[in-house]
Amino acid sequence: MKNKYWIAFSSIEQIDSRFILRLYNYFGDIEKAFNCSLNELKNIDGLSVKKAENFIKYRDKVDIDRTFTEVETRGINFLTLEDENYPRMLKNIENPPAVLYYKGKLFECNLDKTLAVVGSRKASMHAKDNLKKIIRDLSGTDICIVSGLASGIDTVAHTASIENNIKTIGVIASGFDFTYPASNKTLYHNIENGYGAVLSEYYPTFEPVKFRFPQRNRIVSGLSYGTLVAEASLKSGALITANLTLEQGRE
Repeated sequence: MKNKYWIAFSSIEQIDSRFILRLYNYFGDIEKAFNCSLNELKNIDGLSVKKAENFIKYRDKVDIDRTFTEVETRGINFLTLEDENYPRMLKNIENPPAVLYYKGKLFECNLDKTLAVVGSRKASMHAKDNLKKIIRDLSGTDICIVSGLASGIDTVAHTASIENNIKTIGVIASGFDFTYPASNKTLYHNIENGYGAVLSEYYPTFEPVKFRFPQRNRIVSGLSYGTLVAEASLKSGALITANLTLEQGRE
């Protein structure tokens, strides 16, 4: 069962999707990639010996069956890059997640009509009110709102979607063992229970550490046809996402 190897790869905190896909594309088979030897890794152009040795060290500590069971017992669904249901638009970005973990009804969302909403955590009332109006005007359509389940603009985007019966996808920067921010616990619950899906590339035990938030942004924009920047300061994550949107050839 190949899925076990995708999950095993994603359970290693010291590597990322880029590394996993590099090995997968080289070996052409996820099981062979996971079980490769150090000598085989040394044949991959441009892969540093240190990175290869690091991977082998952590790989050898992974209990493949246990990591898979940990996901199943938590009731978490997942898609791997090999899965035919993997979101088409996300697959087309330069560095797609190797594994997508999700809770909720992802396939009740129209993944061909997705709009990302990004903006400040400390949003002004003006921005919040404008965003509520924009989303209210989308009521009755089958557009799906994608955002990052953070405080501020993200929270308004998801909440307004639910209030107007619009599907919404929340992309989180941690595994499902964590709810961040804790104040959004009810919002997580509402999205998972009928209003869309909560989604993450991270194995359930991975914490919401700082560097994961910008990584998460490529998924928010990558899932979406276009990105709406509700409000942003010049050096903000929202503008990083806007730039990612342009790099990904989206609106």
